[in-house]
Amino acid sequence: MSDVRLHVDQPLGPGQAVALSPDQAHYLVGVMRLGKGAPVVLFNGRDGEWRAVLTAAGKRGATATCEAMTRPLVLPPDLWLLFAPIKKARTDFIVEKAVELGVRRILPVQTRHTNSERVRQDRLQAHAVEAAEQCGATYVPEVADLTTLDRVLAAWPEGRRLYWCDETAAGRPVLLAPAEGPAAILIGPEGGFSGDEAAKLRARPDVVPLSLGPRILRADTAAVAAITLWQAACGDWR
Repeated sequence: MSDVRLHVDQPLGPGQAVALSPDQAHYLVGVMRLGKGAPVVLFNGRDGEWRAVLTAAGKRGATATCEAMTRPLVLPPDLWLLFAPIKKARTDFIVEKAVELGVRRILPVQTRHTNSERVRQDRLQAHAVEAAEQCGATYVPEVADLTTLDRVLAAWPEGRRLYWCDETAAGRPVLLAPAEGPAAILIGPEGGFSGDEAAKLRARPDVVPLSLGPRILRADTAAVAAITLWQAACGDWR
């Protein structure tokens, strides 16, 4: 089977013809040197993963026709990642690794000390798609628009536990007990949470403060560490 996996936003099913985007056509024909009859793998985050064959192949346009499902849709655990955007390349890294490690939704949040006041949601979503293509996922997490932390918490869904990675807890034992149900992880900015933000979080009954070990981690490292801990204790790594 071809190693080329492409995410498409079209229905997939037996005999379904899928028109690929110009960028995808250029990649397959101009970069990978594939021609008519070559196998590709398609997924759309809804209908599972499908083996397909190129039935038309040009540098500006290509069509793939589905032959058979290779894997059903597999949803990641119901885990959200909330993080304060940092420098561009490191924010891209957080999104990429969140997809690889297995989260269902990614929410950039604006905090008092967030360094970046705007992010391009479309660019981050594209990074999520690329990460899913590379890691073999059949689902692409939504990357939400940047929203203030206060607004996110004001509309927080009942029953979703929020693991708050509290930098002031560095040095305490890392305790994450197995737990069922929807959850989320909150990673702060490089400057940490403000005093009033920390007080609001500590006052919430659905917030669980979480230590990430004896050292204060960079935001991108903290995101990887926290998701790994949760997956091992509560997620689909068990």
